[in-house]
Amino acid sequence: MEETFDFDKLVDRRGTDSYKWDVKEGELPMWVADMDFETAPCVREAIEHRAAHGVFGYNVVPEEWYEAYQNWWETRHHFKIEKDWLIFCTGVVPALSSIVRKMTTVGENILILTPVYNIFFNSIVNNGRNVVQCPLRYRPEGSSIKTVAGYGEAVGSGAKAVASNGEAVGGVAADQEYVIDFTALEAALSNPQTTMMILCNPHNPVGRIWTREELAKLGELCLKHHVLVVSDEIHCDLTDPGKEYVPFASVSDACRENSITCIAPTKTFNLAGMQTAAVFASDPVIRHKVWRGLNTDEVAEPNTFACGVAIAAFTKGAPWLDALREYLLENKRIVREFLEEKLPMVHLVSSEATYLLWLDCRNYTRDSVELAEFIRKRTGLFVSDGAEYGKAGEPFLRLNVACPRERLLEGLERLQRGLSGFGA
Repeated sequence: MEETFDFDKLVDRRGTDSYKWDVKEGELPMWVADMDFETAPCVREAIEHRAAHGVFGYNVVPEEWYEAYQNWWETRHHFKIEKDWLIFCTGVVPALSSIVRKMTTVGENILILTPVYNIFFNSIVNNGRNVVQCPLRYRPEGSSIKTVAGYGEAVGSGAKAVASNGEAVGGVAADQEYVIDFTALEAALSNPQTTMMILCNPHNPVGRIWTREELAKLGELCLKHHVLVVSDEIHCDLTDPGKEYVPFASVSDACRENSITCIAPTKTFNLAGMQTAAVFASDPVIRHKVWRGLNTDEVAEPNTFACGVAIAAFTKGAPWLDALREYLLENKRIVREFLEEKLPMVHLVSSEATYLLWLDCRNYTRDSVELAEFIRKRTGLFVSDGAEYGKAGEPFLRLNVACPRERLLEGLERLQRGLSGFGA
């Protein structure tokens, strides 16, 4: 009998110390990447079973934890991760910051493809390194590539994006709205002070799944210019049904040997508060340095539940995840149809992955900070302003649609009210 899951259930998260829901009464948060769904039943059962034991001392990483990651990646992502490549850590963000500290020195440049996850900036700047923004090329609805309102500079490196003829690059489908500007990328990588690139794969917030050809070219350029790649693949399981992501390390020997990959069940199964993740690197020298950094920073020891929830998710959670992906796809369809009918001046960037939608609001304003603040004040809807994700994100808003449909529809109605009053 096929198992069914209730994603329409409205869970009241107020009063639970939820970061997302720490808002005023009447406000509706659709911002931070945190789902409003209960986690998979198999994960809850694992937590309840372990809690019933009653003793919560220090923990080791069991053999089953390694096997769970290995089997999941080989089965779902067609990539074999060797056991000795894997290192436990408490989260992808702690891992990123630790890797930045251990693998680069103060004052060096770290490159990111913007607009991108805002915490990348924090991990770089807070550790005394320089951010190099290499803007993705944006071409709405597959039109000819265009540089958006002066966003064509690779900020921080002094390199400028060179306009191309707009043709698909490196195996990119012609209808992709965001593509990598490889001319600008190589110019930024060639700076001797650029020693690391943090890649988001799949990409948050634009929803791109990078192709094997794109990743191969990126990997070749990074190896050529002696730039280490750190690939954040935390959203890898949240692809649309029928879509598969490509692990960066699976693409080539160059990609595998010159990279560190961060993975976790936390975004996929809504487990951020459990502090459980993994890092893997095939090169033994790189891996040893990463292992030393994570241990020195004290982010390599699991809490009582951290390994158990990962094991349960990766060994028994596939049916729940497949149902979730279908539900999220329908939510995305609802948003698209709503915008087309009621907010045609907003362009929804096509998405292949994540539950975060990227809304082009330049027809209203290029100041997304002002726009997001106005919408929240007027309607109580809390969305993320695109400026958080780099200069290239300034005219955009990011909307989290990982919520029950009733809540999604309420959020869309609030968005319509907010935009209709903006500038009035």
